[in-house]
Amino acid sequence: MQQSLAHGLASPCTCPVRDVSRTVLRARILPVSRNRSMACQQASHSTAATASTVEAAPPAASEAGAARAQVDVDLGDRSYPIYIGSDLLQEPHLLQQHVRGKRVLIVTNETIAPLYLDRCKDIMTQGGTQQVDAVVLPDGEQHKNMDVISAVWDAALKLRLDRKCIFVALGGGVIGDMTGFAAAAYQRGVSFLQIPTTVMAQVDSSVGGKTGVNHPLGKNMIGAFHQPDAVVIDISTLETLPDRELASGLSEVVKYGLIRDAAFFEWLEENMPRLMARDQEAFTYAIERSCINKAEVVAADEREGGVRATLNLGHTFGHAIENVAGYGNWLHGEAVAAGTVMAADLSLRLGWIDQDLFDRTLRILKAANLPVAPPEGMTKEQFMTAMAVDKKAENGTIKFILLKGPLGGCVVTGDFDPAALDATLSAFCSS
Repeated sequence: MQQSLAHGLASPCTCPVRDVSRTVLRARILPVSRNRSMACQQASHSTAATASTVEAAPPAASEAGAARAQVDVDLGDRSYPIYIGSDLLQEPHLLQQHVRGKRVLIVTNETIAPLYLDRCKDIMTQGGTQQVDAVVLPDGEQHKNMDVISAVWDAALKLRLDRKCIFVALGGGVIGDMTGFAAAAYQRGVSFLQIPTTVMAQVDSSVGGKTGVNHPLGKNMIGAFHQPDAVVIDISTLETLPDRELASGLSEVVKYGLIRDAAFFEWLEENMPRLMARDQEAFTYAIERSCINKAEVVAADEREGGVRATLNLGHTFGHAIENVAGYGNWLHGEAVAAGTVMAADLSLRLGWIDQDLFDRTLRILKAANLPVAPPEGMTKEQFMTAMAVDKKAENGTIKFILLKGPLGGCVVTGDFDPAALDATLSAFCSS
């Protein structure tokens, strides 16, 4: 199965939530072909989670693509809203209501700054008295490190920002992770807002409070849990997103369907062409559904002591790919897509899923123009070395999120036949 960086499809997912009144305020759930309860099963070293699907009437024609959704992440007194809609960066009140002090520091990168920095500054200052400053970092995963993040702290200190200031992350997942970590560490913790501008950040990394930077020996190994005060998802920003970045984010969307939301996966199978064509209504729904799934999991397990680990489907293999290929050479979602196929292959070899589910996983990721195998030349030894320092490893045991049972089921486990892992690596690696 060894292949070069061939691009293919992505897959659909549905969003199961237990208590819609607590987790979702105005969530539109489109009808799907099949609704059923799904359980994220658990192996001996993990925690089980169950989820039920939500049904609601489709939006009226006049609402299509225009209605704003709000999803709440329920964390008690640290709960926060996720706003989803078009042209939200033209609504000053949406951001200003979350700014309690007078000082704002926007953190962005060289790609996003020319597109949205002035607009963000304008809405942060309209009708208010806030002083807004900005730090522009270099763009790319290769810059997600301690040396670069120090520029944020340097700026904050030179500007004499106090504990009532707020940091604003304007950009993709790298900017969000770095800004959140900078906020967590500055004066032992200040507030921050997320304004994600990529699919990857909008459906995954901006929600849940995971922040940090990479280390030469491992991805996201230096960081902290630090929840934002709000997440503002303006889907209009996707109009400037390159095709490769768009596809990369869809790998995380497909993930939700595979691990817990079978109906959403089926919707994705039918609607992937609309997503690839950047259909705004389809994207609004896919982002909203993904956020509902993520909010549900984070509310149940904020610090990844159990069910939240299931969100790392494909990441054990994927992080190894990123580490060996060099951060930035493969986008995170590309590595996760290839890692998801490898996880599905291992699940199939263990007898935990059938051939049909493996084939559907492969098809949907190919449809999303995503790679379905690691880089040519990557070896089994490189995988094993990189996976040994993965954050999920415990007492020297590598842990995987694997598919198990029908669509929508998964396990977190280190208890599997090593011969099956060796067979999977042999099928995808050159040696």
